[in-house]
This record gives sequence, structure tokens and C-alpha cells, in this order.
Amino acid sequence: MVNNHIKKRGKKHGLPPGTLIHVGEKKSEKVKLTLVDYNEKIFKEFNPERVEECFTYKNKKTVTWVNVDGLHDVKTIEKIGECFQLHPLVLEDLLNTDQRPKVEDYGDYLFFVLKLFYHDEDEKEIIVEQVSIVLGEDFVISFQEQPSDVFNNLKDRISQSKGRIRKAGADYLVYSLLDTIVDHYFLVLEKVGEQLGVVEERLTRDPTPKALKVLQSLKRDMIFLRKAIWPVREVIAGFERATEKLLKKSTGLYLRDVHDHTVQVIDTIETFRDMIGGMQDIYLSSLSHKMNEVMKVLTAISTIFIPLTLIASIYGMNFKYMPELNWRYGYIGVMSFMLVIGLLLAYYFKKKEWL
Repeated sequence: MVNNHIKKRGKKHGLPPGTLIHVGEKKSEKVKLTLVDYNEKIFKEFNPERVEECFTYKNKKTVTWVNVDGLHDVKTIEKIGECFQLHPLVLEDLLNTDQRPKVEDYGDYLFFVLKLFYHDEDEKEIIVEQVSIVLGEDFVISFQEQPSDVFNNLKDRISQSKGRIRKAGADYLVYSLLDTIVDHYFLVLEKVGEQLGVVEERLTRDPTPKALKVLQSLKRDMIFLRKAIWPVREVIAGFERATEKLLKKSTGLYLRDVHDHTVQVIDTIETFRDMIGGMQDIYLSSLSHKMNEVMKVLTAISTIFIPLTLIASIYGMNFKYMPELNWRYGYIGVMSFMLVIGLLLAYYFKKKEWL
């Protein structure tokens, strides 16, 4: 199941807007900075020890990408905000890891919030992480809760100058980040689809409460995924409405592809939700069928024993003068008669396929 659905906000209660407090889990011991600076001819990548080392790359007529892994160090986030002149509400939102996916236009830059999902193979659960992105005219700052290899392929494309990314601007880099995040949704949904296939096969063979528990967990995951991915369409639409200063027309064409992928992801989630609902119906129908089979057998057995019980009750009455009481073969005769009745009834039920 998806972990950490709701983060604790209690420590922000009553504080003024723009107060910088990290809301969420501390997922890394140390904040890791990665700086990638490039244009068509230049490429440089390194890990600054101090946040101040990133500031010298501002306004160098190159695209500067600063990636921050870890949000628990508020002072580091505050220094980045001061250097790139980010609004306090932006810093507050990126430190609050329970944000809804959105895009906000602050004139000189755009602020994005999205959700990134991983599939834990060992625990069979989906792990959620918030990714925040700031797009300026010639810089991009991305914030992640913990170090990951999600953007490694994108870094390789930049270093090896694959495609048009080194020839394009910062807006194309943000498009590539969005595309990578959306493509990662497909990887998570593939794992969910495999789980659904296993559960469906188990339900058709032998429906158990354990399978129902897995279904309930997957249903909660689908609800949360839908809630987190549905607004991504609004994010892309908001990006498309950005000014020419922050989004070139050539990049806007590529955003349609991300939009199409997002719609596919949402359609897949809706399909999985329908499948889970159908599997729950299958589980309940299987339980009802098994109960009906048990009740049918018990009813048939009870029906067989009704005439036998009647005969036994007659000869259990305390009358002194009963003709068969003094008959030598009375006991054997009555028992044989009861056996014949039972066998005849069993044969009749078997012929009717009631047993």
C-alpha cells in the first residue's frame, strides 16, 4: 500500500504564512547537492560541498540545474531561496511534503509540485515522494526528499549530448523532468498490474481472506495514485500557458506528448480500479457459491435423515402393544428398511445433481 498518505501538520498550527518548517519524514541524513551546468558546447557536473558554490553559476548564459536531495535542512533551502529570489511561500510549499500537484506563476519563474512513486519489491508497497521544481529563465532547481536514480538517465543525456537537450533552454530541461516523472508512473503501474494478475489467479482458484486484504490495499493505492496524478494534467496545462520568456513555442509542442502520457496513466488507473472492483465481486460471489454448496449438502443430508428420524421416533414411543416389538426380525427389518430409504434418497439426489 502507499505509505505516508498524510503528513503531520500540527507543528505549523498558528504560524504565519511563509514560516519555513519541514513537514514530512527525514529520508536522508545529509542534504546532497548536484549541479549541472551546460550549453551546446559546455558541460560541467559536480557535487558542491556548500550551497554557496552554486551561486557563482547564476546568470552565466548557460543552463544551470541544481538538484537538492533532502529537505530537512531548512537553512540550506533558505539560502537557495535568497540567492534565486524565491518567494517565502514557495519555500514553505516545497518544505511541506503533503502538497497537491500544482504549478504557480511568480512572474520571473514557475514553481511546480509533483509526486514521484517507487515500487518497493520487498514490501510490495508504493512509496511516494514529493518533487518540487523551480524554472527560471536560465536555471532549474529541483528538490527531492531523498537521493534517487530517477533522473540519472536525463543526466546521461545531457553529458553525452543526446537529442536536443543541450541545444535547448531551461524550459526543455523542465519538460524532460516532467516526462521522466510521468514515465516513471508507468513502471509503478506495471508492478501493480502484475500484482493484480497474481491476485486474480488466486481468487479463481481459492478465494481467501488474505487475497481480499491484498485487494483492499491495492484499492487504497489506486485511490491515492488517482488523487496524486489527476492534477498533473492541470500542471502541464499551466506550464503551456507560461510566457514566452519561460516557455518557448518549440518546447510547448513536446508538452502535448507528456499530456497524452498522463491521460494514459489516468486511464490505466481507472481500468485497475474497475478490475479491483470486479475482483471483489468475484471474491464475494465465490464465498456465496461455496456457502450455497455447503448448505446444499447439509440440506440433502438432513432430508435423507428426516424419514429415518420419523421411523426411529415411532419405535421410540412407549406403547406396550406394538406388533413389531415381539417379532424376531423386527430390529433387522426396520434397520434394513431405513437403509433402503436412505440409499434411495441419496441416489435420487445424485441423479438430480444435488449432491
